Amino acid sequence: MLKKTTGIACAAALTAAAFAPALHAQGKPQDIVTVVKITGISWFNRMEAGVKEFGANTPGVAARQIGPAQADAAQQQRLVEDLVARKVDAIALVPIDPPTLEPVLKRAMARGIKIVTHEADNQKSTMADIEAFDNTAYGARLNERLAACMGQQGKWTSLVGSLGSQSHVQWADGGAENAKKYPRMQLVDAKNESLNDAEKAYGKAKEMLRKHPDLKGFQGSSSLDVLGIGRAVEEAGLQGKICVYGTGLPSEAAKFLESGAVGGIAFWDPKDAGLAMNKAAKMLLDGKTIADGADLGVPGYNKVSVRKGPGAGVVVTGQAWIEVDKKNYKQYAF
Repeated sequence: MLKKTTGIACAAALTAAAFAPALHAQGKPQDIVTVVKITGISWFNRMEAGVKEFGANTPGVAARQIGPAQADAAQQQRLVEDLVARKVDAIALVPIDPPTLEPVLKRAMARGIKIVTHEADNQKSTMADIEAFDNTAYGARLNERLAACMGQQGKWTSLVGSLGSQSHVQWADGGAENAKKYPRMQLVDAKNESLNDAEKAYGKAKEMLRKHPDLKGFQGSSSLDVLGIGRAVEEAGLQGKICVYGTGLPSEAAKFLESGAVGGIAFWDPKDAGLAMNKAAKMLLDGKTIADGADLGVPGYNKVSVRKGPGAGVVVTGQAWIEVDKKNYKQYAF
């Protein structure tokens, strides 16, 4: 369902013709650059595998990935500003703090650069935001698993990579809303920031355990949160007494799943998200449309839903989440 623009498009479709056309030298490869939150962590290393695969299999495209050395919004903004100055053809972006990037992304689009985002359905200056799933539903499902482990009672808390991370906040809020079904569950000190750092998540978890010695559960958002929380739970000898659920990668969370310090994780394959973002960027460069129900040719994005975004672009949502525990995490080799 990848269709050429016809000039007649429904509200739930995106066409590159609605934006300034990209200027591109004849014969020169299209330069698509993916900008992630932080380099060197497993999540975005896995995403880079998708970016490289897309570049290797797509003639006429030069695809690469960059990101700041730390999860710092100002550093990420400077990288994007440099790409705009270099006049790349398209930017696929996983924003740390979407609102701070609005001016530079608006300027990029005015220059004809195609913008695709991920985990940022509040981004106004984007042509397509690619979401792996409905974020509120994902957070609610994490919390439902947490609630079952806790016997639907007791104190629990949540962690986010940052309060500026749209998806993390949506997951935490989705969890908080779900927990309202259970009057004996009490949310305390919600949305602690880990800054996408396992060491900081460990520190926050220890702080919460000291402050609330009767704490029964944690819900994590960053893929590194469960690693820090799991470590704190193990050190306190609380495996089986504290419930921990959150986003994570099987390869990283394995030892905590095995020990019982983490009850379960959920995730989507970052490689597939990288592929989906770059495919969307290529479609925009080629003047194609992402329509409701389209198949992006990527697992979990085979029948996407498309709705109007907060700006001129759209939000494209897949069905790509996966959940595992000790019993089945070995099925996923990343």
